Amino acid sequence: MKKTIFSCIVLLSCCGLIAQTNTYEISFENAVHHEAVITASFTDIGSDTLALRMSRTSPGRYALHEFAKNIYDFKATDADGIALAVSRPDPYQWLITGHSGTVHISYVLFANRGGGTYAQIDETHAHLNIPASFMYAPMLSERPIEVTFNARKDLNWKIATQLPRVSGNTYTAPNLYYFMDSPTEISNHQTRTFTVNSNNKDYEISLALHHNGTEAELDMYFEKVKKVVLAEMEVYGELPDFDYGSYTFLACYVPNASGDGMEHRNSTILTSTRSLANGGMERNIGTVSHEFFHAWNVERIRPKSLEPFSFEMANMSGELWFAEGFTSYYTNLILCRAGIISPERYVEGLTGTFNYVWNSPARHYFNPIEMSYQAPFVDAATSVDPVNRENTFISYYSYGSVLGLALDLSLRKIGLHLDDYMKEVWNAYGKNEIPYTIQDLHTSLNAYAGKTFGDQFFDSYIYQSGMPNYKTLFEEVGVQLSQEENTPYFGAFVSINTDLEGRIQNNPKKDSPAYLAGLSKGDQLLTINGAPFTEGQIFNELLKGYKVGDTLELTFLRFSEKKKTTVTLTANPSYVISLIEKGGLIPSATVLKNRKAWLKTE
Repeated sequence: MKKTIFSCIVLLSCCGLIAQTNTYEISFENAVHHEAVITASFTDIGSDTLALRMSRTSPGRYALHEFAKNIYDFKATDADGIALAVSRPDPYQWLITGHSGTVHISYVLFANRGGGTYAQIDETHAHLNIPASFMYAPMLSERPIEVTFNARKDLNWKIATQLPRVSGNTYTAPNLYYFMDSPTEISNHQTRTFTVNSNNKDYEISLALHHNGTEAELDMYFEKVKKVVLAEMEVYGELPDFDYGSYTFLACYVPNASGDGMEHRNSTILTSTRSLANGGMERNIGTVSHEFFHAWNVERIRPKSLEPFSFEMANMSGELWFAEGFTSYYTNLILCRAGIISPERYVEGLTGTFNYVWNSPARHYFNPIEMSYQAPFVDAATSVDPVNRENTFISYYSYGSVLGLALDLSLRKIGLHLDDYMKEVWNAYGKNEIPYTIQDLHTSLNAYAGKTFGDQFFDSYIYQSGMPNYKTLFEEVGVQLSQEENTPYFGAFVSINTDLEGRIQNNPKKDSPAYLAGLSKGDQLLTINGAPFTEGQIFNELLKGYKVGDTLELTFLRFSEKKKTTVTLTANPSYVISLIEKGGLIPSATVLKNRKAWLKTE
C-alpha cells in the first residue's frame, strides 16, 4: 500500500494534477528552553470543519506515546488573519470551524528526548521525529507536503533527512505517511557518503553523525558502517530500491541523547550517550547492523498486520518474532561476517539471549506469535501498575533471535541456510512490497525446505512454544553448550542495601527456589541461617559459599512483619555457549567447514 500511494502521488504531482500542498515551517529561537515554533497552512479545504491531530504512535514503534501533551499556545486563523473557533473533542484533536477554505495555524512544541520516537530541541541540535513534532490533517493525508526547517545559522546547523530537498532549507514529502516516516537531524554534524551499485543502479549510502569526536574517529567508524552495509546486502543479494536513490544513517552520539535505534524507509535513527572515543566505536555499531537490516525486513518485507500503519491507535502484530527477532539474529552475525567481531566473541555473545529465552517460564503462557502481540504494552510503553513479566513475557526480539538461530542451523543440516530463505521471502513479498502473513512465511519455508521441514518448524516452534535441540544443532558447527551444575541457584535478584538488608528486586522466577519458598518482590531478607548480612557483601557471591541441595533458613520483612521461610538451592539452569576449542577439543574438517559457511569467515 505504501509503495502504491507513493508512486501514484509522485505521478500525479509530476503531471500537475495535484495543485494543493500542505506547508509547514519550524523555527528554534528558544532552543535553550527546548521549544520550537511551528506554523502550517492548509488550503482548498472542502469541509466546514478542519480536524487536526497529533499522532499517538510513531513508525517503528507499536505502543501509544500521546505526543499531544507537548503542544501549547495553539492558534488558528483564516486567510485574512482573523482568529478561528477551535474546539477539543478529545486530547488528540483540534477542530477548526468558520474558515473559508484556508486555515493557518501556529503552536509551540516542547521537546527534550533525543531518541527514535520523540523529539529533542536544545542548543546542540533539533532532533525531530516527525509524529512527535507536527500536527496533521487526516482528511488531507494524500496531499504532498513541504516543510521549511529554519536551521540556526549561529549554531552552524545543517539538515540531514530522507526527505528530498526542494531548495534552501525546504524539503518535500509525497504524502503524509512519508513525511511521518522521515526523521530529521538538524545540527552541526559531519557527513560521509559512499556509493553502492545494486542491479546496475548506484545508491548513495550516507552517515550524518552528530557527535563530539574527531574527523578521524568518524572515518574509522564509517569504515565499519560500510562493512555492515555490504555484508547485509550479501544476505539478500541486492539493496532495496531506495526511493530517491539514497539511504541515510542519522546518528546522534551525544551526552543528551537517549540510547535508541529506529528504522525508517530510507533512513534510520541511531542515538547513544556513548561517544566513539568512549566505547561507542565498538558498542554502537550493533544498532547500525540491526536497523539497516530493517531496510529489507520490516520496511519492505512488511507484515500485513502493520498495513496501513495507524497514527491513532496502538499497532499490534503477531509477526514481530520474525520482523524484529530474525533481524536481531542477524545483528551480531553480520558483525562477525563483516570481521568487526571475532567468531569467538559472536558465539559467546549468544549466551545471554539463549538463557533468557530457554529458562523463561513465559513459554508456558504464550508462543512467539502471542509474545509479539504484547508489543503495545512493552515497546517503550509506560504504565504505573506492577506486572509479572519475569514469568509471563519474553521479548519477541530475543525469542525470534534464538528461533532464527535454530532455523539457520537446522537448514544447514540439510544443505540449505537462512540467507536463502530470507531471499525467498524478499523476492515473494519484500521486493514488490506485498504485505505478508504468518501463513505466507510458513508457505515460503515449505517451498524452500520442503513441506515436512516447514510444517515441523512452524507447528513446533511458532504455533507452539517448543524449543529445538540446540545441543545437536550446535555440534554441527563446533559449538558447545555447557552448564555449571555445581553452582547453586536462588531464582531472584537480591541487592544488599546500606541497612544490611537483602531486598528482592524482581518477581522470583516461577518454580525457582525463591518462588517455591514463597518469597516475593520487595521482601527484605534479614538473616541466612541466623547470620545477618555484613557490609560490602554481594548476594550472589554469598551464595557461592553453599552447595546445590543446601537448605537455607531465611528471616525477612514483608509489610513490616517479620517472617521465616526455608529455601532449598537447586543447580543453576543457565548454559554457557562457546567454541569447542575452548574446552580443549579440535573441530573436524567437516565441522570447521560448516562453521566457516555459517559465519562466512576465512
